[in-house]
Amino acid sequence: MGWILYLYAMLFIVIVVLIICSWFIWDRRFKTKHGPNIPIGFTRTKEVSLDPTTKKKLVVYFNSETGERFYKEE
Repeated sequence: MGWILYLYAMLFIVIVVLIICSWFIWDRRFKTKHGPNIPIGFTRTKEVSLDPTTKKKLVVYFNSETGERFYKEE
């Protein structure tokens, strides 16, 4: 019976660690994709969107060499 509690405790610890790690990875990934300064090699597209969380207007820039997109706050 004790091994079942050990198993649940280990499962809980793994889930908590995954949640914490995913929070930091998601946050870092999103923050590098937008901002006020346009990186070199990006060209403006006609696409404009509204960020649902901040209500800011975002203009999309595209790098044709890498296929990356960049969102500039207006």
